[in-house]
Amino acid sequence: MPVKENLIKLKNTFKNPSCLLIAVSKTKPVPQIMEAYEAGIRDFGENKVQELVEKQIQMPKDIRWHMIGHLQRNKVKYIASFVHMIHGVDSLKLLQEINKQAEKHGRIIPCLLQVHIAKEDTKFGFDEEELQTLLSSEELKQLKHIQIRGLMGMATFTEDEKLIREEFAFLKNLFEQMEKRDLPGNFKLSELSMGMSGDYQIAQEEGSTMVRIGTAIFGERNYN
Repeated sequence: MPVKENLIKLKNTFKNPSCLLIAVSKTKPVPQIMEAYEAGIRDFGENKVQELVEKQIQMPKDIRWHMIGHLQRNKVKYIASFVHMIHGVDSLKLLQEINKQAEKHGRIIPCLLQVHIAKEDTKFGFDEEELQTLLSSEELKQLKHIQIRGLMGMATFTEDEKLIREEFAFLKNLFEQMEKRDLPGNFKLSELSMGMSGDYQIAQEEGSTMVRIGTAIFGERNYN
């Protein structure tokens, strides 16, 4: 099914129409991504820096590129001049590097703190205690070239909807706790990035403001 038809079908299933759709374009060729662009999508997510850089050069400049994968510190410099938002920030050291590279470009880069909410060990992110330690740290206050917009999390890959819902509700609760805190000036909380092709409706019901969807738009990925 063409990308445009997939998008119409997908949008009709949204539980929250105001939730931002980020089209996950990883491994997909530029012509296919352009179909989504021509259908009105402006927010695209990539999980590998090299692929993100190559696509950014080739594609229209009004695209908002979201870095949604695990980001290594030594790769930040390649995307600092243009990235719209970095979703998977999982350490203070990474925040410090983003801040350093953003300063070189005279930018403030919006970031989301990734929280480990899944039962699997393979996913990155802060646990609850580490998040609280970060929020209280003096080092965080010094970073003038980042802006923490909210939290991001990935639920366990499972058919168990009750577990998925509990994990998303846990993340929403953490977000609400943060809203009540006296946070540094580099915070502007507004985003809760949770939900992918298999669980975006549950995520929206639990308060997601951004969903990251690839397969339901572009079809299955070919990793060969």
